[in-house]
Amino acid sequence: MFKYSFQGKVAVITGAAVGIGYEIASQLSLAGASVILNDIDKSLADQAANNISATGGQCIAVEGDAGEVQTVEKMIALAYEHFGRLDFAIANAGITTFGSFLNYKEEDFQKILKVNLKGSFFLAQKAAQKMIETGQKGRILLMSSVTGFTFHPDLTAYGMSKAALAFLAKNSGVELATHQITVNAIAPGATNTNRTADLEQGNYVETWEKITPNGRCATTEDIAHTALFLLSDEAQHITGQTLIVDGGWTSTSPPP
Repeated sequence: MFKYSFQGKVAVITGAAVGIGYEIASQLSLAGASVILNDIDKSLADQAANNISATGGQCIAVEGDAGEVQTVEKMIALAYEHFGRLDFAIANAGITTFGSFLNYKEEDFQKILKVNLKGSFFLAQKAAQKMIETGQKGRILLMSSVTGFTFHPDLTAYGMSKAALAFLAKNSGVELATHQITVNAIAPGATNTNRTADLEQGNYVETWEKITPNGRCATTEDIAHTALFLLSDEAQHITGQTLIVDGGWTSTSPPP
């Protein structure tokens, strides 16, 4: 891994107690950033923050629903209260609910909108407002998905929400460019996490290795390395973009 330096930088990241979010938070901390991470599960959030702090980093846990604006505002306020600045806002929190288009339930649709869209939109908005207010150049990172770009069985609503995040990055990236704030998104393909390990009858990795052109299922490190690049000074001229990280799967898109 290329060794970035984020010494003195401050990041907030939602949904970061486990999986991709945790790996991004951990890698940022190892590169010198102070991190405020969120999860709806207090015990998981506290454990994640303790693990990161144990490696020498500064990490604060915030319990709360990332789809609620007050949770987002609390995280940003803590960044300034404890560290005096905010450089990176990473809207990682998201939920996946499966269901056919014809039978998808309204309550599931509302949950998807709340966490995946509302939470991401207002984290980006509130972070940008504070960055502009304080004259701080910054980076905003959204978490889209390959399902926002191509068909996947039983994920119409989820894919719709992830496609919307790619547009959010494109539109807000232009609007915030004059403030030297970049907005980009990552669209991970199949990624081996604690959550996905329970899918595909326990054969998730093997299933996706067979249908991914490079023969790999992504790791959380693959996605975190992409995130650190987009947050780095080396990516300062990249904004409004969505980077697909999927080993080539969307080029062929065979369903599992």
